[in-house]
Amino acid sequence: MTMLSIAECPDCGNARPLFDQCPHCGSQETPILSSDTAEINIKQGSPLVEDALEQLTEHLRKSIDLGIKAIVLIHGYGSSGEGGRIKWAIQEALENNRYADRVEEYFFGEQVAFGSDSYRALLKRRPGLKSYLQRFKEGNAGMTVLLLGTSHRNA
Repeated sequence: MTMLSIAECPDCGNARPLFDQCPHCGSQETPILSSDTAEINIKQGSPLVEDALEQLTEHLRKSIDLGIKAIVLIHGYGSSGEGGRIKWAIQEALENNRYADRVEEYFFGEQVAFGSDSYRALLKRRPGLKSYLQRFKEGNAGMTVLLLGTSHRNA
């Protein structure tokens, strides 16, 4: 699972992934966050749909525990030209409230094209998303933006 580095190891001070031990010193201590926005690549490694949904569930839980407020979820679009199975499974899960206890709101990538009304409205609420979303001039059907809630924290 690839994630942009937004965390620092509390033991050695190096950049590290959020959900894994520090690759530099092996620390498993909770990392120090430098942002409340993360990018998760759920398609890396070409997981089966069920495995991708399980990974997403686990990463949502951990993200909320760490204080992450927004996730740019990279799920890919698939090579069929109609969207991939992981994309459709994640969209269906969101629309059927599978993650309602963790995700307050979501925006499919094609809805947040650079400069669009929904893009500007989203950035007003979560300015930290700008560095992620400005790369997608036409929107990006291979990603979904998740705004996380706190209802699951300490549950």
